[in-house]
Amino acid sequence: MNFPYFCCMVKKLKIDGIDKIIIKRLVNDARTPILSIAREVGISGAAIHQRLRKLEASDLIDGYKMTLNPKALGYTTTAFVGVFLDSSSLYSSAIKRLKEIPEVVESHYTTGNYAVFIKILCKNNEDLMHLLNKDIQNIKGVSRTETFISLDQQIDRQIKI
Repeated sequence: MNFPYFCCMVKKLKIDGIDKIIIKRLVNDARTPILSIAREVGISGAAIHQRLRKLEASDLIDGYKMTLNPKALGYTTTAFVGVFLDSSSLYSSAIKRLKEIPEVVESHYTTGNYAVFIKILCKNNEDLMHLLNKDIQNIKGVSRTETFISLDQQIDRQIKI
């Protein structure tokens, strides 16, 4: 089905075809010149800026960022770690400590077996083992961890609009 408008549930935002083109171009390459998009859709650069401000204000656009290649920086091991807590009341203090560990790049409060599921980038397996044994498993309330090492990543994408 093809709907003329995509409705964002956050703030009742209507997105038209021009908005979709703007979003698609910037998701593909956030450095795409605004004037290039303006020429493509046939409106002024000021109108593109105005639409972007509206999309940002609606919370649809969460931000703009540069993405670094971890392997180029020597981070060759990616791991996902399920963290078991002694009690769910320890969640906030455990997250506070996990935020102090630079190699922890994502955390998710989850249902199921783990209280927290984290993504870690390390230089190698030895660094991962050290991080798990010395840093993560020594956090007060962490009863144990379960680690999954990523062998390959084939999909890394944004949600489509």
